[in-house]
Amino acid sequence: MYSAKVMDHFSNPRNVGEIPDADGVGMEGNPTCGDAMQIFIKVKDDIITDIKFKTFGCGAAIAVSSMVTEMAKGKHIDEALKITKEAVAAELDGLPPQKMHCSNLGADALRKAIEDYRSKKAAGG
Repeated sequence: MYSAKVMDHFSNPRNVGEIPDADGVGMEGNPTCGDAMQIFIKVKDDIITDIKFKTFGCGAAIAVSSMVTEMAKGKHIDEALKITKEAVAAELDGLPPQKMHCSNLGADALRKAIEDYRSKKAAGG
């Protein structure tokens, strides 16, 4: 049912945790299935230098969170904003159709973290 990559990122998730002094935080949840994820980013010169996540959810949601953080780390924020749910699912070698909503959560939480960073930066913080 799940690809080897999904199982690997579920069993050995990368970048788990939180960044207390994060430059941006994004929270996304799906009330239908109960999954919720929070992404924390540190940014220097508009490059994501560190990224962590906390996810409450199924194995697919955890795997998606792990993969999104791997895909975004080291990228310019404009490039990271282009990470789509389809790209995340493809990097995981696919997700079952009933789990595709999980890949939305990862891309959306990342987008919200970047928006949070940009709004703080615009406010001078």
